[in-house]
Amino acid sequence: MRTLSGCLLLLAAGTAFAQTPSLQDLAALGGKPGVTTVYVAKSFLTMDAKLSRAEAVAVRDGRFVAVGKLADVQAAAGKDAKLDRTFADKVVMAGLVEQHVHPLLAALTMNTKVISIEDWDAIDGFSPAVRDPEGYQARLKKALADHKDKTKPFVTWGYHHYMHGELTRQTLTKLAPDFPVLVWHRSAHEIFVNDAALKLTGIDDKVVAGLPKSAQAQLSLEKGHFYEQGMLGLLDKFAPLLASPQALKRGLEYTVSYYHRNGITVCCEPGGFVSKPLQDAINAVYGGDEVPFTHYFMADGKTFAARHPNDAKAMVAASEEVLGWGKGRSAYLPKQVKLFTDGAIFSQLMQMKDGYTDGHHGAWIIDPPVFGYAFQGYWDAGCQIHVHNNGDAGFDVVLGELEKAMKRSPRKDHRTVLVHYGFAQADQVKRWIELGGVVSSNPYYVTALAGPYGKIGLGPDRAKNIAPHKYVLDNKGSLSFHSDMPMAPAKPFQLVWAGVNRLTYEGQVAGPEHKVPLDMALKAVTIDAAFSIQLEKELGSIEVGKRANLTVLESDPYEVKATELKDMKVWGTMLEGRVQPVKADGAKPEAKPDAKPGKPADPQARLPIAWDDRSAAGCQTGCSCRLGHALAARLVAQLEPEQPSR
Repeated sequence: MRTLSGCLLLLAAGTAFAQTPSLQDLAALGGKPGVTTVYVAKSFLTMDAKLSRAEAVAVRDGRFVAVGKLADVQAAAGKDAKLDRTFADKVVMAGLVEQHVHPLLAALTMNTKVISIEDWDAIDGFSPAVRDPEGYQARLKKALADHKDKTKPFVTWGYHHYMHGELTRQTLTKLAPDFPVLVWHRSAHEIFVNDAALKLTGIDDKVVAGLPKSAQAQLSLEKGHFYEQGMLGLLDKFAPLLASPQALKRGLEYTVSYYHRNGITVCCEPGGFVSKPLQDAINAVYGGDEVPFTHYFMADGKTFAARHPNDAKAMVAASEEVLGWGKGRSAYLPKQVKLFTDGAIFSQLMQMKDGYTDGHHGAWIIDPPVFGYAFQGYWDAGCQIHVHNNGDAGFDVVLGELEKAMKRSPRKDHRTVLVHYGFAQADQVKRWIELGGVVSSNPYYVTALAGPYGKIGLGPDRAKNIAPHKYVLDNKGSLSFHSDMPMAPAKPFQLVWAGVNRLTYEGQVAGPEHKVPLDMALKAVTIDAAFSIQLEKELGSIEVGKRANLTVLESDPYEVKATELKDMKVWGTMLEGRVQPVKADGAKPEAKPDAKPGKPADPQARLPIAWDDRSAAGCQTGCSCRLGHALAARLVAQLEPEQPSR
């Protein structure tokens, strides 16, 4: 670790910054410079390769104006600068960047009784992991016994059949014969219900017979199990139990404190749902200046490709129409879109070259021809394309389209992002990086799935190579980490811990050759995460001219044991110059009643805003995006009458 020997300065207070102009650029506004504050700390971890550590930073108008040794920073800041010792006993690093979360699903799942395969800090308190059938049954029985209001359905999320054993309608009815029970699978793609829930929702043989054959094939009324298309086909029945505007608001308010106490200063949802009322509801929570982070969104290219299957220019134009939907600290990133290839890794539906040991098959979220059309159309429009992909066979499809695009119409610095990075071969990754692609990995897959997948579906040799980071580092590629919350907790230091240690929940090290050095892991949640969404000139490191975003720690990550990285304590953050300590009580928000409560949802009612079959074109599995769209439709139907006039 190099010690800073000099100081980078922004010498002219009235000079516009080299980075993208903002409201803080007072020269452009013609105003006077604000007060300059010099902050000292035990150490500043800058994430800047040229200046790895600093003693002090100076902040003015929400930007860093000096970084270096205290004496040099004070000299540059001038005699009128204030000296602030708030961080004097802290270790401060560049603000953490979480570039892949899902507000809707995170808000709704955290509102349930969480009993999952990993630890969760849910709305009703800490929920420890349970990964065996006996433990899950005991926790479920206790939760059902504690459910006092029998007039309300009981909803739990986090069940996983590989670790928690078989679950049926009969089992749930025996446990809870007199009130509705809905068990939401960890993948969010499956639901299990009891007799009372079927009665409440009105689902019976006649209703099932009215579904398409493909949906009927993916449910068992006898067992009370509904998955993928079988779940989606009846989501208008289930949605009132899962979603309401009040639950969404409560969940979003909770994620505000959740992200903050985990040190996040910037986050992003790639491929948010195409619903203006739903976006307005999210903006109402995330958009205020008091929110302790900035939240970005990007267009869901899959939806627009489905709506415009034969007109790429119309597809791109429709994507650009959502760019103004943000408000305040919620904003859309221009010229960035999200696409999908294969199925979810938590459901073992990724497309694998060598298939599965138990004979089941993967699935496509977007059929390869449809994916190719969308990829090439957005490529020609100059967009940065983020592609959800989990399996190595799916990676072949993505790689093939990138090779085709580069041969047909080469682009520099396109930064096409391979998102999730479940499985990949060394030669695939080498070619990807040579072509200019970058990788955004979820290292938590190793923690949660390497153990059980080594026994079921994949075998030990492939399971240990989940998220094969060595291939990226060997080829000097850009590697960032994300949680995909609620697919993993939005805890950047847990992601760092997972990448550095590759420890499974069973206590084994899976694929030690893929361990990531701490330097690279910290960059994966700061500067490289910013790079993956084209914001590296604005944030991700402590450099002159960048936004003054910081994450304040109680200890130095370089001085703790590698196995303790996930337990790093966050004191607070700084967002564009504003100091934001985490509340001592964990900052759990107080639920605020709506000024104008919506009408209670009718479980028997059909969705007023139906799922548009055009949006399902090319989708062959119930991806979380399709699920989200269906839940969003239910929420939109309830939100629309409540929208204030504008």
